[in-house]
Amino acid sequence: MLETLYQWFWWDKLWLPAELSWADLEDGDGRVYAKASHLYVTVPYAFSFLLVRYLFERWIATPLAVSAGIRHRVQLKVEHNPILENYYSTHSKNPLQADINGLSKKSSLPVRQIERWFRRRRRQDHPGVLKKFREASWRFVFYLSAFIGGIAALYDKEWLYDSRQVWTGYPKQSMLDSQYWYYILEMSFYGCLLCSIAFDVKRKDFKEQIIHHLATLVLLAFSWCANFIRMGTLVMLVHDASDILLESAKLFNYAKWEKTSHGLFVAFAIVFMVTRLIIFPFWLIHCTWVYPVHHYPAYFGYYFFNVMLVVLLFLHIFWAYLIFRMIRKFLFGTLTRDERSDNEEEEEQESSLTEDGDVQQHKPFNELSRDAASEKNGCFGLSPPENTCLSRLCHELGSV
Repeated sequence: MLETLYQWFWWDKLWLPAELSWADLEDGDGRVYAKASHLYVTVPYAFSFLLVRYLFERWIATPLAVSAGIRHRVQLKVEHNPILENYYSTHSKNPLQADINGLSKKSSLPVRQIERWFRRRRRQDHPGVLKKFREASWRFVFYLSAFIGGIAALYDKEWLYDSRQVWTGYPKQSMLDSQYWYYILEMSFYGCLLCSIAFDVKRKDFKEQIIHHLATLVLLAFSWCANFIRMGTLVMLVHDASDILLESAKLFNYAKWEKTSHGLFVAFAIVFMVTRLIIFPFWLIHCTWVYPVHHYPAYFGYYFFNVMLVVLLFLHIFWAYLIFRMIRKFLFGTLTRDERSDNEEEEEQESSLTEDGDVQQHKPFNELSRDAASEKNGCFGLSPPENTCLSRLCHELGSV
């Protein structure tokens, strides 16, 4: 059974044009072709990246953050309460007043104490600026290195300037050492991101990030095995270009260099729109959709590869929509938070105002809950100064 599935999966008609077979991609005549077995090394490399990331964040990113004035925020852990913890984990982090009253009876605790417990428990889950700075530093270093490496690997290749050359001689296109390492390191990095996403700063587009990482890995793996390597390198280069600016904008934002952060975010938005909404669909997808059929009849691999590219395009459109919405709110003076972030700013404001039962101590808790869910344009009515609005565009925007 397994042997049958294996043979069906690697059926050459699925991966290659009808008149070709795997025998045509055997090494020879001075040519070296990519093989699926080469990708096994990405698994240990991905775990190696996790170790490198840990060392980088501890010995480089943390001292850099401290020099920029970012300190670790000590979080006091709430007293463990099995009843409240179970409700927090399985039902809601923001219980309504009726639920608060029920929990009060069940746990024999005062309502006010339960309200305070949930506030502190939510704040306990919120990542500090130092954690975000370290994550952004790691991604910035990799994206910058990968982009520079991609330029070095492709600057003298004709298909970088003429996309028609991507398919010249396909599939008998010998793999270059630079292409090998570009692919292996990129796939290992995305594997590392997929492994670490569970304990990284969690954002509202958590599911979209998982889809993006999986689609990227599947796309790169398929393009490797089907020898679409030239197109794969172009896709990686286009994606890395805007990510550098995004992560650098976040770094300066966390360090409170607002003007620099503003300028970098504007540059990021422009580069993102150009690379992901213009170059990617109208050059790269056009190249994979139109030119291959001039050489071979359409086949399964042709459709599969293009479908995966379209999945990435839809994700780009989704993130572009969020960026446009934030820019619109900024221009009209109504932006106070990042569209992708969880309500951590609101939560911190709530905690600072209610921790000791002062300013809002007489406000019903269910009203606070509604505020946290519905006040999209303000932190409990406390909008930041207008000159900080664009900083929130950069704040935790994440990798798109």
